[in-house]
Formats: sequence, C-alpha cells, structure tokens
Amino acid sequence: MEKPVSFLKSLFESSLLSAKPSFCVPPLLPEPVKGRNVVLGAGKASAAMAHALEEHWNGYLEGLVVTRYGHKVQCRRIEITEAGHPVPDMAGMEASKRMLELAGSLGEDDQAICLISGGGSALLSLPAEGISLEDKQAVTGSLLRCGATIHQINTVRKHLSAIKGGRLAESCAPAALITLAISDVPRDDPTVIASGPTVPDPSTFGDALIVLRRFGITEPSSVIRHLEEAQNETPKPGGNIWKNSCYQLAATPQKILESAEKEASRQGLNVIILGDSLEGESRESARIHCGIARQIQRHGQPVRPPALILSGGETSVTLKGSGKGGPNTEFILSMLCELRGQPGIHAIACDTDGIDGSEDNAGAWISPESFSRAEILKLDPCEYLENNDSHGFFSRLDSLVVCGPTMTNVNDFRAILIENL
Repeated sequence: MEKPVSFLKSLFESSLLSAKPSFCVPPLLPEPVKGRNVVLGAGKASAAMAHALEEHWNGYLEGLVVTRYGHKVQCRRIEITEAGHPVPDMAGMEASKRMLELAGSLGEDDQAICLISGGGSALLSLPAEGISLEDKQAVTGSLLRCGATIHQINTVRKHLSAIKGGRLAESCAPAALITLAISDVPRDDPTVIASGPTVPDPSTFGDALIVLRRFGITEPSSVIRHLEEAQNETPKPGGNIWKNSCYQLAATPQKILESAEKEASRQGLNVIILGDSLEGESRESARIHCGIARQIQRHGQPVRPPALILSGGETSVTLKGSGKGGPNTEFILSMLCELRGQPGIHAIACDTDGIDGSEDNAGAWISPESFSRAEILKLDPCEYLENNDSHGFFSRLDSLVVCGPTMTNVNDFRAILIENL
C-alpha cells in the first residue's frame, strides 16, 4: 500500500468515479417521446448530468439547468446557467422563473426530464408571493449558522419557495415527468434532495415554523407572517399530478462508501462502514470516530488493525467564532485536538462536491505528525477550533485537500486509517 495520506487521498478520488454523472446517468435515461423532450435541472452536479444525458440522447432535446458558479459544463442543446450557493441570489431567482415558464409550456404529449442534485435548494431561489429574495437570503444565512440539519433547513426553504416542494412538478403537468437524482442527503430522502421540486411534500407550514422557533429565528417578520398565514400549501402525496411521474436515484452516498470499501479490502485492510447518513455537530462526530479508532487500535474491536473506518452523511457546524471553514475541516480539526498526534492513525474528510462549505477546498487530512508540525508552527488546534477557523489552521499547516469542483455531490466522505503498532 502507498503512504497512508496518499492512499486516503487517492481513495477519495477513486471512490467518486461511481457517482460521476457520465457513469451513473446514461443507464437510467428514458426513451424519447414524440412531443417535446425538455430537460430541467438544478444542483452542483446537474450541469454534468445534462452533459451526460445530451451525449447519449438521440432526437429532439431542449432545456434549462442551473448550477453553482464554477460548476458549469458546456452543452449544445441544453442551456446551462450559474447562480449563487449556499446563499441564493438574483441569478438563481431568474433561472427559476424561466424554468417554471418552460415547465408550464409542456403538454400531455411532452416529457420533462428533471436532473436534480444537492445544492438545488439554494439555486432554485424564486420566492413565494410576499417573500423577497433578501428575506430568503436572511433566513438561509441564519439557518446555516445555527447548526440546523439539512432536513430542517429544507423544510423551511420549501415553504418560502415558488418552485420547490413539488411545485416544479405541478407546473410540468400534464406532461410525463422523469426525475433523475444524485443524493447528497441522509437517507436519500427525495423530499430533501434540492428541497424536492418534483416530488410530493409531506411537510407543512407549521413544520417550518417549528424549525425557526427551535433555533430562535424571529426575523424577517415577513417570513414569520407568511408561514403563520399558511396559504397555498405545497403539493401533497396522492394528487393527480403524480400519476405520470417517475423518480430514480442515479448515485448515493452508500455507493461511494461501498466503492471505497472494495478498494481498501483489496489493499488488505479490515473495513467498517459506520453509516452513510451520519448527522450532528462535526466536532462531536469527530470525537466519536476517534473513540472507535482507539478501540480498534488498542483492543482489535470491532475489527483488528490494519483497518479503515468509513462514514458519510452531513454533519453541521454551529458558528460561534469568526473564522472560516466547513463541516469537513472542522471534523478533522476536532480529531486532531482529540488524538494529539496518537501514532498510527491517519484521517481525511472531504465534501464530495469538492467545496467544503464556502471555501475553495474539499476538506483536510491529518497524520500522527500533524500535531507536532502544528506545535513547531505555534498553531494551537483547539484555539482554531473554538474560533471555527479550520480552514485557516489547515491552510497554514498545508493539509487542505484542494481538487476543485468534482461535478458530482454525494455528501461527505470520511476515512480513518488505523495501522498496526
């Protein structure tokens, strides 16, 4: 096996191949219909999904897809536009408006192929009537800072939107609706992926209010009033608009963990997958992972070293400091504080879309030497952790993982290598 950190980096990169749109989208493509075949989409992977579809499509094709800035893939027949993420912007609002208009032009002989991936919630930013873009930006910022889960955040987003929570599907009817999705959410819940624009929404205005009250979010007043008035609820299960609708998952977090497991086993490692849907505070999750790594190293339980711990999901960060960083770098920084250079344990944590939070890195890595290197540089990892400045710490330690946009998005990837001592 190659050097531990190099092995972990290459494992991350190779595992992503199973979630690349060029690999996972073509086998699921529907047959063209005699009417119009229109592609609609939103998400960090959706431009690459559109390109994969276009490369394997025979016949008439048109469409509009919105992706995050920097994630554009050029297509010939499908228009690709870019917008803001994670905080919505005017470009996303305009793209959403045009998408609804295109969906509304479809008839019963036509077919809508919707390409949905993580990030679509922010990109489909057209507000509901009575809500401004500034209102949505303010609420989104508050939810991102308070440590809310993606399920909680998207429950609110759906009820402030003119397109999410099944409303895009509502506009597509009576056309046939085929949704191909790449999951970036715990448990692969279609109602949460990009806030479920093409599936029935089981949540309510009341549920959205409960989320805001739980985290003490009381502004903007227009948002609270909109949710309290509870007018024009999102489309629910059982309606006629779902009779001509089909939803398929093209890639999931579990698939890349299984890919990593297969490669690590081939290298002679004993592998355990803790789960593909782990949530909670990044720093707390890191401490639990450290405990399992120590149990493996000291007692050979639940597997003997050399071993590899894998996990996925989406942890969160409650911002209390003024630093920069995302959930994955915070996870690795918390591990460093906990392990303090313990021999034989190496780790990596990365966002599979290539961007951890809002910075330019996918994640970070540590080795047993990382703690002593930090001491030489007079960097206190625990001080950086308390300031939520994991990006600043690993930038100075030269331990960031920078790969650029991967053109897919299947949540977080964590791998911990435990060596024999």
